Amino acid sequence: MKRAIRIAIVGAGNVGTFVAKDLRSKGHDVVLIEQNADTIALLANELDVSWIKGDACEISTLDEAVLSSCDVTVAATGDDEDNLVVSLLAKQEFAVPRVVARVNHPDNEWLFTETWGVDVAVSTPHLLTSLVEEAVSVGDLVRLLRLEHGKVALLEVTLAEGSPAAGKTVSDLKLPSDCTLVAIVRESHVIAPTVETPLHVGDEVMALAAPEAEAELKRALTGD
Repeated sequence: MKRAIRIAIVGAGNVGTFVAKDLRSKGHDVVLIEQNADTIALLANELDVSWIKGDACEISTLDEAVLSSCDVTVAATGDDEDNLVVSLLAKQEFAVPRVVARVNHPDNEWLFTETWGVDVAVSTPHLLTSLVEEAVSVGDLVRLLRLEHGKVALLEVTLAEGSPAAGKTVSDLKLPSDCTLVAIVRESHVIAPTVETPLHVGDEVMALAAPEAEAELKRALTGD
């Protein structure tokens, strides 16, 4: 049976309340921190969570939420500065194992790193761009998601005509270190690749790679 985890969410806007409701439906223990009393009064009967009224940028509010007992903190306000401060406090003052932060303005994404206590930064504009590229690009390596403070990325490419990987097996590719193929989508079927799996034109190939391995991975799959 999956263990319920304790999650603190900061900000009861559309993003914060949706995430809170979704996590509660999965059986997790959620505490929602919001400084607007009217917002809490409006939503308290709709959301079965623990409510804390206060400014999450203040340690006293996070103390009241018992942040030190949380497995995850989600900084989901509409203000990037607040989300950075919350992330830093959660990590440094309360040692929260995993901190997820919302990036509101794409130009600020570079700030959302482990220096500010952020484990995972979610930038909706950049995510939408990646998904659009993934849907329409053939033969281009697309970065879908950054993991582990940006030290690893989930990458995708649809093999085009002329790809040096087409007709080869996974073992033939001689992929760089710090890189692995994690899935191949072929005709709507998901294939878990082995060293003997052949690659075909039209295959959607997904890989995990460190930044220094991306260029060599791109050459192996696209020839560029």
